[in-house]
Amino acid sequence: MVHHSGSIQSFKQQKGMNISKSEITTEASLKPSRRSLPCLAHSYAHSKSLSQSASLFQSTESESQAPTSVTFLSTDKPEHVSSEESKKDSTLKCSFADFSEFCLALGKDKDYMDESEHANYDRSRLLNDFVIKDKPESKTKLSKNDMNYIASSGLLFKDGKKRIDYILVYRKTNIQYDKRNTFEKNLRAEGLMLEKEPAVANPDIMFIKIHIPWDTLCKYAERLNIRVPFRKKCYYTDQKNKSMSRVQNYFKRIKKWMSQNPMVLDKSAFPELEESDCYTGPFSRARIHHFIINNKDTFFSNATRSRIVYHMLERTKYENGISKVGIRKLINNGSYIAAFPPHEGAYKSNLPIKTHGPQNNRHLLYERWARWGMWYKHQPLDLIRLYFGEKIGLYFAWLGWYTGMLIPAAVVGLCVFFYGLVTMNESQVSQEICKATEVFMCPLCDKNCSLQRLNDSCIYAKVTYLFDNGGTVFFAIFMAIWATVFLEFWKRRRSILTYAWDLIEWEEEEETLRPQFEAKYYRMEVINPITGKPEPHQPSSDKVTRLLVSVSGIFFMISLVITAVFAVVVYRLVVMEQFASFKWNFIKQHWQFATSAAAVCINFIIIMLLNLAYEKIAYLLTNLEYPRTESEWENSFALKMFLFQFVNLNSSIFYIAFFLGRFVGHPGKYNKLFERWRLEECHPSGCLIDLCLQMGVIMFLKQIWNNFMELGYPLIQNWWSRHKIKRGIQDASIPQWENDWNLQPMNIHGLMDEYLEMVLQFGFTTIFVAAFPLAPLLALLNNIIEIRLDAYKFVTQWRRPLPARATDIGIWLGILEGIGILAVITNAFVIAITSDYIPRFVYEYKYGPCANHVKQNENCLKGYVNNSLSFFDLSELGMGKSGYCRYRDYRGPPWSSKPYEFTLQYWHILAARLAFIIVFEHLVFGIKSFIAYLIPDIPKGLRERIRREKYLVQEMMYEAELEHLQQQRRKSGQPIHHEWP
Repeated sequence: MVHHSGSIQSFKQQKGMNISKSEITTEASLKPSRRSLPCLAHSYAHSKSLSQSASLFQSTESESQAPTSVTFLSTDKPEHVSSEESKKDSTLKCSFADFSEFCLALGKDKDYMDESEHANYDRSRLLNDFVIKDKPESKTKLSKNDMNYIASSGLLFKDGKKRIDYILVYRKTNIQYDKRNTFEKNLRAEGLMLEKEPAVANPDIMFIKIHIPWDTLCKYAERLNIRVPFRKKCYYTDQKNKSMSRVQNYFKRIKKWMSQNPMVLDKSAFPELEESDCYTGPFSRARIHHFIINNKDTFFSNATRSRIVYHMLERTKYENGISKVGIRKLINNGSYIAAFPPHEGAYKSNLPIKTHGPQNNRHLLYERWARWGMWYKHQPLDLIRLYFGEKIGLYFAWLGWYTGMLIPAAVVGLCVFFYGLVTMNESQVSQEICKATEVFMCPLCDKNCSLQRLNDSCIYAKVTYLFDNGGTVFFAIFMAIWATVFLEFWKRRRSILTYAWDLIEWEEEEETLRPQFEAKYYRMEVINPITGKPEPHQPSSDKVTRLLVSVSGIFFMISLVITAVFAVVVYRLVVMEQFASFKWNFIKQHWQFATSAAAVCINFIIIMLLNLAYEKIAYLLTNLEYPRTESEWENSFALKMFLFQFVNLNSSIFYIAFFLGRFVGHPGKYNKLFERWRLEECHPSGCLIDLCLQMGVIMFLKQIWNNFMELGYPLIQNWWSRHKIKRGIQDASIPQWENDWNLQPMNIHGLMDEYLEMVLQFGFTTIFVAAFPLAPLLALLNNIIEIRLDAYKFVTQWRRPLPARATDIGIWLGILEGIGILAVITNAFVIAITSDYIPRFVYEYKYGPCANHVKQNENCLKGYVNNSLSFFDLSELGMGKSGYCRYRDYRGPPWSSKPYEFTLQYWHILAARLAFIIVFEHLVFGIKSFIAYLIPDIPKGLRERIRREKYLVQEMMYEAELEHLQQQRRKSGQPIHHEWP
């Protein structure tokens, strides 16, 4: 035997590919030698027809010929394994998905058949949405009527053989005929097949069905580095001792006794996804014999085919000129009115799914995910990813993870709220306010306000205590830690999903340039340091200039929002005088509450009106920057939309939390706006009740409005589209592509609106949670509805979106981390400034009856209300009254040497507030950093698994090529070597 180690190593370096896989057990005793890997060296024996694999690229598909099914069978015998090696490697076992408990008898000399003869890789590609699912033992052939029905359903061409991968729609009356004609000719020249068919319900609508043949598909799959099944997965297990097996058997018995988790999905109806059973690698026509191709119709998934077709549509010219390219521009100029991949059939069936099985993946998603009855079930993330792509799959994975993590936050927030509810009547502060019948508060406005008894605010004091009690500080710290734990564990969850979904090696450099960027900067090219090829380049001066213009637009919009908030503040100052003199006694008595409620409603209307302008302005500013790739465009657009809406939603809340009632002055010397309107004061029970009202109303109304716009509006639109169809035409006679056309298109910005809604909700849940502990509970209830609402919308109400790939949730992760940091700061300020926690704390340990431990067994807050109110001489108001009124502040009385000046207690409280902010922030940030350090982004076992598979792939590539060359030598009669020749 001749050994050429240098050739072997060079071949490994040339052929080595990075492969990722969803499941592999950790192995400790596996030896690195190639010859000790029978699963790699011998179990992947190739068939005699391997040499014919190259002919797949030479055969062309005609419009009248159905795609052929190609199956590779293995008939060659493996090499003998020595008895020594078989003993050493007896602990290595290969287990496959199609053969549970199947093991190789390593010590026996027998023929080995490749699993590909038994594996059925077409289970998840269900096209026959109209055919009852057959049992494996009783399959029947389709008749001509069945094939005609298949073609009419909208899944195939008229010949019933070619799959529809994409749909273009245009109006016959549109005058852009030349552009469409040139565009379609260029598509055919690129290798696509097109078929036109008019609409059934509207004679003005014309559909163009697009099919991508096998050789064109392979060419672009190689160009785009599409990862495809490479070899069947080998699972390596170490020999376990008897004690471990006994423990495992014990736990299995316990698991049988326990009832089944009702939240787990019944996976009996789910297809086995072939990607979960195979290593995958970038497709290459030169190495086609390395890949498992059982059926070239289903070798590339529907999502992959649609993604490749869209890539071609975006880069095909419709006129002469560098910028005259892409389906997106044709839709913008009206040449086409829509372009979308078709759904896989109807989402409902008259036959029960339990007995007849799913008709297609869309039907399965509806029955096991999108129905409202599935609200408590786990999501089928693998099937979502298969049907809608990894980008949408990651969104629902993140949304499900966020919703699950809200459960402990909602429970703790509810406990804090109930603690306040139970101890509300025992609160010393509330009792003193409710008993203060002889204490009169100074007028809160100049003209129509009179003296008010302190006990009139008894109800407000009790409601404030619900949100401002002893558990507030604990809950604020808990939510800051919760936000960190949520994000850190999501990173781990994301790494597991990207590994399982074969996205580990999918990097940004594989992403193509935007056509708009190429058209703008095609004259300025630089060498890409990654690919080594010239590509368009945006000069730094041009980039900085455009960025400055964009930033100026952002600041202009933020200033517009602040102006709107200022207008609402002026409104509050103007109308509080009117409400104080209102004819209705209820409003006259509760004029402060009426003023706040009216201001909240007006502020919400302003928020919704400004949201209409944000999207257009953000779109304009983002296009002005000319981002290089689609991900850069999405990140830039998402950041602008978040900044606009975050400032829009939270600016009024920040005003109430940190500015309302802080600069009003004191009786006799009030500060006035424009020297006309007196600044608004807080209620005698504090400003926290206004903050709770503002947050609760905006959060509740916005969630209702968002849910209506997400589901109610598409339902109404789809109903109106069906209503316009002629009554004589039944839905069953309308082909699938026309049913899809009658659905609503997905938002042009993709998942941006979905993420933005949840991220803003996350901000509400964490930033001011110290003032509103019920926010996590409201968010949890909303998200339980949101998951099924989004699922129902994606499956039933929207056209099928383009299946896109992604490795994470994009810029939203950075935004969430920024919100987590901001939440620590804002909660520290809310507790220190907005609530009365610090004044009560200072009184309790410095000025109260428990100061210096003089008195024992006495309420330490006794006398706090009287201590927190200052005196003012009524004769100085000119109202013709004598005596004294009280107001919230720490100022000297009229009879002191320095009347109305700040007392020493005021400065003590101010110092305590600043100290609390510093200690709280450092403590929480320290805990957050420590937790983030303890939780790695990638689990240790997964990191080792990825490195292990990279090594295994190099071995498999070598063995596969060696077997292929040995077969060629057998055919040519040349001597066979067991190592590289």
